[in-house]
Amino acid sequence: MKPDAAGVPEISELTFLLQPGSDRIGALDFQASATEYAPRLAAQASLDELLEAAAFIEKGFPLTPALDQAFNHGTSIGGARPKALIENGTKKFIAKFLASNDTYSVVKGEFIAMKLAAACGLNAAAVSMTRAAHQDVLLIERFDRTHTKDGWTRHAMVSALTMLGLDEMMARYASYEDLAELIRHRFTDPKDTLRELYGRICFNVLCGNTDDHARNHAAFWDGKMLALTPAYDICPQGRTGNEATQAMLIKGESGASTLAVCLAAVPDYHLKEAEAAALIEQQVTTIAEHWQAICEEAELSPVDRRLFAGRQFLNSYALEGLDGNKALQDTFRAARDALIANVGA
Repeated sequence: MKPDAAGVPEISELTFLLQPGSDRIGALDFQASATEYAPRLAAQASLDELLEAAAFIEKGFPLTPALDQAFNHGTSIGGARPKALIENGTKKFIAKFLASNDTYSVVKGEFIAMKLAAACGLNAAAVSMTRAAHQDVLLIERFDRTHTKDGWTRHAMVSALTMLGLDEMMARYASYEDLAELIRHRFTDPKDTLRELYGRICFNVLCGNTDDHARNHAAFWDGKMLALTPAYDICPQGRTGNEATQAMLIKGESGASTLAVCLAAVPDYHLKEAEAAALIEQQVTTIAEHWQAICEEAELSPVDRRLFAGRQFLNSYALEGLDGNKALQDTFRAARDALIANVGA
């Protein structure tokens, strides 16, 4: 990889493969030897160490390498946010931290979106909020690991980018249409999986998650068939205006973050338009019904509630072009008004 700045050494692909810890996401690991396995156990911390981080800092004690990396230097796990791998008994977590340039509580926004997705009936990874070193921390339970009497079992995973045969430079051409076609031919339970994926697309539009790129979708691989993993990285994104587009194309050449485009894509998921409209209405009403309780669970400030309500969540742009479904429009507007009315609660 070519360095971006003078004086920064060039890093080879081999370094990327051999230097990260062995507990990377999914089941793959890379070794220098073809016959002997020597796991690299760096960059992991316990939940107790995470929660005691503030006391360590105040007493001048050194943090574990994983927490020092996350709090002070960013992340080696991947993605844009500072992260750390956390283990707590029979569960493993990815901990996400605030970034130094955050202007609002991004981790709480993701927590709320993930909890609302689960409330809407989507298969979403389990999440919780905690605090460490005087800052909010989002914990996402890992679904690529299972604890057994013999230790940890790994689950093989592939991203949608890999499934679609695209590299990073071609990621902008990834489409939900192509992913749906793949589901019909290579996934277990294609009918239910298509409905689940359609629900995730609609929910991304409703919660303002426009970072739904092909690396943020994945499937388990058993050597023969694929099965959709729980949803993850559902994180509302900031907007400078109302208009927005999803990271993956929804129908044809359109990725507009609108319910009209979602409804135009209905045939790809073997749904009837009435079924799709009912699914969207259910999501909209569920968001409104659970909004206040989940915001309180997250201890979201009134300032951030005002930012999220009606802007990231249930942005009015979602109704653009939806002229033929007055019932859905009315349901959406009533739910949006309810969110905005509860910002000071």
